[in-house]
Amino acid sequence: MPEDESQDIDTFDDLRSAAATFNKQKVAIYVNGNNKRGIGHVYRALELADEFYVKPDIFYDINQTDVKVFGKTTHNLQPVNGIAELFDICKKEQYSVFINDILTTSIDYMIGLRSVLPNAKIINFEDDGEEIVKADLVFNALYQNIDLLQVRSGEQYYISGKTFMFYEPIQIKENVFISFGGADPQNYSDRLLRIISQPEYGAYQFIVVLGRAKCNVDELLTYDRFDNINVLFDISNMPMPEIMTQCDIGITSRGRTGYELAMLGIPSIGMAQNNREEKHGFVCNENGFTYIGLNPNDEIIKSNLDMYLKLSQKSRQHFQTILL
Repeated sequence: MPEDESQDIDTFDDLRSAAATFNKQKVAIYVNGNNKRGIGHVYRALELADEFYVKPDIFYDINQTDVKVFGKTTHNLQPVNGIAELFDICKKEQYSVFINDILTTSIDYMIGLRSVLPNAKIINFEDDGEEIVKADLVFNALYQNIDLLQVRSGEQYYISGKTFMFYEPIQIKENVFISFGGADPQNYSDRLLRIISQPEYGAYQFIVVLGRAKCNVDELLTYDRFDNINVLFDISNMPMPEIMTQCDIGITSRGRTGYELAMLGIPSIGMAQNNREEKHGFVCNENGFTYIGLNPNDEIIKSNLDMYLKLSQKSRQHFQTILL
């Protein structure tokens, strides 16, 4: 007999335990991450999964997501081969909470999901399409001011990696942190490495973190031969506050890493990876970043890097105050 079905009731605490068993949620998360989509969704799904009193089933599509992007985890990873298989499982399991973290959903997908889970609470993350009216709740921390009753948008809804809670904002130093998330489809990492490998940057220390979905990693790791450049790939402690806090300048894209740099008070340059990221409002000049747009040319990237490297401590402190 299963342990949770064989409880002996002697006290009110025992009764509460039995009641919790009767009311136990069945939770599922559907998430995908790859080179084009990014893998911040995967990190968030794993953070969310820790918050329930049950182990959610975490579904991913084998045609879109390599299981390696999840890293080492004890959560229940469930591969599916397309939406039809996912819906078949949902119809059988009847989850009480179903979370989508797959960017914009389609109206057909939402209608189909609701048809197989008529009693579930459906929650979407980073979904900005018209079909969000079919969800019970939508969190869009990267977007600003979406005027629908079930939508919660803005930086106050960002879900931080728990490891960031152990770190204080940085003290001003002379090191530069460079990371463009898990995928970097614009190859900003490649371009920055070509720039900072020039002799004029030899006096500065750079830490460049490549994500699990980055292409041409072997080529980029060769830049580690420079004394002032440390290239890291697929590090185990993602998110990476321990590495970030070694630096006092950041260069990143317009996704989750921007929130993490702001939490640590690291003055940063931001660039968008695609048209969708251009709509992410938090990484902006008003919030203390230097945002230089989508796919800026190398001259603009270099000039902004040079400007940050030459800033006085007082000016960097000003940026930090706004970020915090």
